[in-house]
Amino acid sequence: MSADEALKIAESRNLDLVKIAPMAKPPVCKIMDYGKFRFEKAKKEKEARKNQKTIEIKEIRLSLNIDTHDFETKINHARKFIAAGNKVKVSIRFRGREMAHPELGLTTMKRAAEACEDCAVVEKPAKLEGRQMLMFLAPKGTK
Repeated sequence: MSADEALKIAESRNLDLVKIAPMAKPPVCKIMDYGKFRFEKAKKEKEARKNQKTIEIKEIRLSLNIDTHDFETKINHARKFIAAGNKVKVSIRFRGREMAHPELGLTTMKRAAEACEDCAVVEKPAKLEGRQMLMFLAPKGTK
C-alpha cells in the first residue's frame, strides 16, 4: 500500500508508522507504538548490563628478596582475588643494583605461579619491562 494510506491507518489507531527497512524497494514499514518499543528496548539493555560480570585486574607487588611469610600473605591475597573472579597482575620492581639479577625475579615469579596453580592459570608469563617484571594470572575457568 502507499505510504499515505499506511500513515492514515496508523493515525486512526493512535499508533506510529515506523520504517524498518527504508532503503528497500518498496520501503518496509510497521505500525506500532514507538514510545513503548523504545521503553522495552531500553529495559532489555538495562537488564543485560545488570547480568554482565565485569572482570577487574587486581595487583600484588612482590619484592626480589621477599620473606616466606610475606610471600604467603601476598599469595593468599592473590587467591582471594582469583576466587572472586578477578585477574591478578603480579609485579616485581627492581631497585638499584637488583637490575643486575633479573633471574632472581624470574624464580620469585615462578614460585608465585606454582603457589597459585591450583586455582589460576598464567595468562601472560613473566616478562621484564623496564624496571618491572610483570605476570598476569587468570581464574582457571577463563582463557
